[in-house]
Amino acid sequence: MVSQFVSSHQVRLLGELAFDFPEGTHAIGRLDNHSEGLLLLTTNPKITRLLFQGKKPHGRKYLVQVKNKISASSLEQLRQGINIEIKGGQPFTTSPCLVTQVKRPSWLEPALHEIPEELPHSWLEITLTEGKFHQVRKMVAAVHHKCRRLIRVSIEDLSLGTLGPGEVSELSETDFFKLLQLENEPVID
Repeated sequence: MVSQFVSSHQVRLLGELAFDFPEGTHAIGRLDNHSEGLLLLTTNPKITRLLFQGKKPHGRKYLVQVKNKISASSLEQLRQGINIEIKGGQPFTTSPCLVTQVKRPSWLEPALHEIPEELPHSWLEITLTEGKFHQVRKMVAAVHHKCRRLIRVSIEDLSLGTLGPGEVSELSETDFFKLLQLENEPVID
């Protein structure tokens, strides 16, 4: 599914979910169609600016399955910041981030594109405070690993929890701001 309501391509869209979204709903920090996990939707156009261009950087945590075993030196490279290419082939060095090797979470449902347990692979937990186009995929590729599964599990204190694929959970604006650690004052159009 693509993280938008309208597309010129023949793809599954957010409007196909079993939920009556209010007029003007849009995605914040979209996921590509090969990724999964937490997606924030709002009708407030100022939230994106507060969350991604505000004074305080906001952490986004991803669970990543990569092909083959990852080395300690590759983990350290990812933690320290790594050179990738961004839009237009421009070089970019990622900011230092939190990277740990983890076991496959027991709550995680299997997926068709997931590497079977018997084949060599690694699971990583990566927390970023920036979000360039396909950044996580490019980061793991820079240390010679192919990203096989990418799941955004949280943004600040707002987590996926037990929410399943295609499920929607509504939050009050107060809770939304608190969990995302945004300014205490709600932003009103």
